[in-house]
Amino acid sequence: MAASEEFEVVVYGSTSGAVATAIQAARLGRTTALVSPREHIGGIQINGLGGTDIDNQVEFQNSTTLGGLNLEFHRRISTHYGRLEQLEKVVSGKLKDPDIWRFESRVAEKIIVDWLAELPGIEIIKSALVEEAGVTKDGTVVKAIQLENGQAVAGKASLVFVDASYEGDLLAAAGISTSHGRESSSKYNESLAGVRDVTPYRQIDVDVDHYVRPGDPSSGLLYGISPEPFGAPGDGDLHLQSFSYRLPITDEPANRVPFTQPEGYDPAHYELHRRFLRAGGAHYTPRKRLPNGKTDLIGSEGALSTDLLGMNDEWPVASYAGRRKIIEETARFTKGLLWFWANDKAVPEAYRKEWARFGYCRDEFQDNDHFPWELYVRDARRMLSDYIITESTASQGGDPQVDDPVAVAFWPTDTHSVRRILRDGKVHNEGFIFKDGHRWRPFGVAYRALVPRRSEATNIITPTCPSSSHVGYGAVRLEHQFHALGQACANACDIALANGLSFQDVPYGSLRDRLLQQGVVLDADTVGLPSFGDE
Repeated sequence: MAASEEFEVVVYGSTSGAVATAIQAARLGRTTALVSPREHIGGIQINGLGGTDIDNQVEFQNSTTLGGLNLEFHRRISTHYGRLEQLEKVVSGKLKDPDIWRFESRVAEKIIVDWLAELPGIEIIKSALVEEAGVTKDGTVVKAIQLENGQAVAGKASLVFVDASYEGDLLAAAGISTSHGRESSSKYNESLAGVRDVTPYRQIDVDVDHYVRPGDPSSGLLYGISPEPFGAPGDGDLHLQSFSYRLPITDEPANRVPFTQPEGYDPAHYELHRRFLRAGGAHYTPRKRLPNGKTDLIGSEGALSTDLLGMNDEWPVASYAGRRKIIEETARFTKGLLWFWANDKAVPEAYRKEWARFGYCRDEFQDNDHFPWELYVRDARRMLSDYIITESTASQGGDPQVDDPVAVAFWPTDTHSVRRILRDGKVHNEGFIFKDGHRWRPFGVAYRALVPRRSEATNIITPTCPSSSHVGYGAVRLEHQFHALGQACANACDIALANGLSFQDVPYGSLRDRLLQQGVVLDADTVGLPSFGDE
């Protein structure tokens, strides 16, 4: 293990981006501290998201963008499942097989733990930044970070830092400009930005009385409906897309733990769901798509599902205590919703019986009552630098492809609904952006989007909070893309350290050549395009 004064690269985060950065930095011979604010390292991949967003949509095939560490991760996963030969056929033949990319959380965590253990140059430190004065800085150079466990993590004179958290806590503590929430449509000339005039995807399409006492406005709105005015289309605000728990549940008898009514369960929190179902609203049932008979509940399977509209807006800027409170409240609501679906008589019998067949997975999250440790943080702080990824970056006919790509993003500008309000007297889910007419495209993620302004910091870089608008970030925020960006950050760290450079001065040609040699896909023009129904 490296002593703290010997560190060259300090990676802060528990995400896939953090894992990839630390692994690649160590492979390049750099003594690396992986500072994880979570006990379990791997991000949402080890917290239920096993139904990866790879080749799972009819309109496009994005497995063509995998190479380098993200492909190695899946090779290790497939080796575990005894399907490596099939994966190699898929990759070499450019075949579309969504199942080959799917995995269980417990398997992903084991793969990551073993992978990190192979590299003695990585020291894992499990502690979060202190909430006040967590960064020691000399001008634009970060010198050390202070952790809650009392440790100050510093290193050699030529030390570099990587914020690979979902929240951007290190960026903020270092005084680097960030943003959160939704920009107005006029900010970056984005048609999809701000309040959405039309939200067709997963919309509530039946009339539901929205007052606690039907027909009585004085009784207040049902739980889960915000009294906030709709606003004007295109207006910006501080809302985030909804988080959720990516729940693996199962109907395998030997592995099934029945849903139980959580402590503090309030039946009134599900009255909107009762009325929605009575009005004929469409419901859904679990769909097994992971190995060993497990689901991965996305959160947006229906108009009323496990997405937590309006319950996570404070997450990026909340204190640690505030985040723990959000975890407590959202976990209670989600556990209660599963109990409701499986037991409440308002749920049609066929649906109720189907949900009751399922339960938590006995072999997952065994130190947390088989419930995920973390929320799916889809949206938090985004760095603001000299270059910003926007809707135009991700649009056909938009900005030209960048000349400094370090990964390829191949996904729509995907943003889950942000709030549930009243519009024209009806309950309305607002904010979902997905498959609603946008002519999007794959694009190269610019190295410039990972690097802060020179005036703010010269030795910090980020793979997980790239400089982007709310809309632009929606196309970047996939786990395998964070792997690729982490690999790019690690190589930038090595080049900067070897040559005494700031991150802003890392020569792109050198970075590009390394990434190509490592198998990373950089050319967005070679990966294919989405098809649209009118073509």
